[in-house]
Amino acid sequence: MSKTPKYWNIGKKYLSRKDKVMAQLINKYKSPSETVLTSRKDVFFSLCKSIIGQQISVAAANSVFLKFKKKCKNKINAKTISKLSVIQLRSCGLSGQKVKGIKNLAKQILNKSFNPKLIPKMSDEEAIIYLSQLRQIGRWSAEMILLFTYNRSNIWPIQDIGLLRAISKNYKKKYLPPESYVKLLNKRFTPYCSAATWYLWRSIDPEPIQY
Repeated sequence: MSKTPKYWNIGKKYLSRKDKVMAQLINKYKSPSETVLTSRKDVFFSLCKSIIGQQISVAAANSVFLKFKKKCKNKINAKTISKLSVIQLRSCGLSGQKVKGIKNLAKQILNKSFNPKLIPKMSDEEAIIYLSQLRQIGRWSAEMILLFTYNRSNIWPIQDIGLLRAISKNYKKKYLPPESYVKLLNKRFTPYCSAATWYLWRSIDPEPIQY
C-alpha cells in the first residue's frame, strides 16, 4: 500500500475551514488507521477489483475477489489473466460480462492498446474518457481509479450511491439530495473533493474503502 496522498493533510485543513460537517467528520475519524486513503499503485489490480465489485454488495465483492485472487495464485496481472480460461474465471463467481471485461483488459494491456502510463499526463476528464473506453469501465469506475490508484485530489463521483447517501445523512437532505446541493458541495470542497468523498463514505461504512 502507498503512503498518504501528498495533498491529504492540506486537504483536511482546507475542508475543516470550509465546512462544519466536514470538520466534524475529519475530527471523528482522526486515528492514523482511519484517516488514510490508500492505494496499491497498481492500475490493473484496481481495474479488476472495480469490475468485480460492480452492482454487488461490498461483502459479495470481497468474497468473489478472494476467489479470483486465489485463482490467480496471488499474481493479478495481464499475463496471468490471459492464461486463465473463461470457465476458470466464472468459477470465482464472476458473471460472463465481468469475465469479458477482465479478459479484454488483459488483452489490451498486453497488446498496448491501453497504456496506463499515459494517464498521469492527462487531466481528470481526459483520464475518465480514456479509462471509460475499456470494456465494463464506465465513468464511476474510472473515477474510482483516479481517486484511489492515481490519488487525484479533486474527484467527486456524483454517480456513487454511497456518496449521495452520505450527503443526505450528514447534511439532513432527502435521498436523493438535490443536484443543485451536490454541485454546491462540489464547489465548496474543490480542489479537495477526493478527501471530502472519502470522509463522507467513512460516515456510512465501518470499513475504510480501498481499491
